Amino acid sequence: MHTGQHYDDELSRIFFEELDVPAPDRELGVGSGTAAVQTAGMLSALEPVLRDWAPDLVLVYGDTNSTLAGALGAAQLRIPVAHVEAGMRSGDWAMSEELNRVLTDHASALLLCSTPTAVSNLEREGAHGQVELVGDVMADVSLAFASVAEERSHALEQHGVEPGGYLLVTAHRAGNVDDPDRLRLLVELLQGLPGTAIFPLHPRTRARLEAADLLGRLESAPGLVLTPPLGYLDFLTLARHARAILTDSGGVQKEAYLLGTPCVTLRDTTEWVETVEQGWNVLVDLDRAAVFAALERKPPPGERPELYGGGHAAERICDVLGAYTPAG
Repeated sequence: MHTGQHYDDELSRIFFEELDVPAPDRELGVGSGTAAVQTAGMLSALEPVLRDWAPDLVLVYGDTNSTLAGALGAAQLRIPVAHVEAGMRSGDWAMSEELNRVLTDHASALLLCSTPTAVSNLEREGAHGQVELVGDVMADVSLAFASVAEERSHALEQHGVEPGGYLLVTAHRAGNVDDPDRLRLLVELLQGLPGTAIFPLHPRTRARLEAADLLGRLESAPGLVLTPPLGYLDFLTLARHARAILTDSGGVQKEAYLLGTPCVTLRDTTEWVETVEQGWNVLVDLDRAAVFAALERKPPPGERPELYGGGHAAERICDVLGAYTPAG
């Protein structure tokens, strides 16, 4: 089921096509809105579908409004919920994602964790569901499509960059782009980046920049290349070959680690604490001096430890689901 939270073709359709994902059986078409509006719309649209389908279990992923709506809608109908990427915690309650993931976990019967840290978080909170360490399905996708991206993507040539000769930037978190003061700090930071930096603009970010009359400052910044949102294969290729990635996305932090690209996170907390502990990720918030210092750091020596399941998380999830018996 596709809720329609990501309704823009550049953020939705292209991923179905590139990753050969089957079309959803049902599309709710909820579209944009505040977190409350989106979640309420999804709950209203979900209930009749769940009653009609009467599934044995509802599987939800991640920390979006769709995740929370799916979990609440199923739990209210007494349908067991399984949460993929359970137990992730940043400790930042200003992020709607933190609220979504915590509430989803405590409404779920089956908690499918990416990391031992996530397992420990759930144990500390006393989550009532069955906890399973399975690895991370996003890591499965990155590992499976890395070679495909190298064959199919021409992103380096299209943007006129060489491996190691540019930075890749992503920014879309509400905490950075919805607050006018922080958005201005972000713009000032990006204007001063050294060399070439490629910045695919999320529709949310573009809208906030236009509303604050700041888009022109980025468009005229020397070395900063603004692009529409990228397909997964193009993004994977650019991420693999970047000198470093600057991001406020949790998923991109993880992908940077998997690809062996240093990451500079434009937040002061992260749910992917292992990437920081291993030295591949630095939390800088929007501190310009800290960003420049982080860009000068050399990658840690030696091999990167396997943190996220080695590309077999989906298999483990299938095994757990197949063996699951609802309580009572």
